[in-house]
Amino acid sequence: MQEDASRQHEWLEQLLGDWTFEHEATMPGGEKHEMNGREAYRQLGKLWVVGELTSPMPDGSEVTAITTLGYDPRQDAFVGNWVGSPMTHMFIYKGQLDESGKVLTLDTSGPGFEDPNTTADYQDIIEMVSGNERRFYSQVKNPDGSWTRFMEGTFHKP
Repeated sequence: MQEDASRQHEWLEQLLGDWTFEHEATMPGGEKHEMNGREAYRQLGKLWVVGELTSPMPDGSEVTAITTLGYDPRQDAFVGNWVGSPMTHMFIYKGQLDESGKVLTLDTSGPGFEDPNTTADYQDIIEMVSGNERRFYSQVKNPDGSWTRFMEGTFHKP
């Protein structure tokens, strides 16, 4: 049985295509790292998008990450996951669009940012600026309930 695509599935189509990006990340010790690379999103039917990102790491190795995103009407939520070549953890997403329809906040949990033997709550945030530009943010929840943004980047379609 083929399910019909909704307006939320159509929102995800904005991610399709080839992108270049620049990111800045702040590590637990406070050191900053700049990254750049490429990401390509394709459709998997009309209900899912799959993105593959590649970027050189500060140590000269290369990281590859895969993002899968869709919308589940039964949960009334965007759903998906993220896996990256340097990590053993799969981040499972569940998220919502803001009222403007431009910002998708994806909640997840994973190894603690400062202590990987603990668990922390995270958010990955996709902000559509235009058809050719989007912003990306990652943040971790602090014990007091506030959020610390540790990564932000800009994606452009060449």
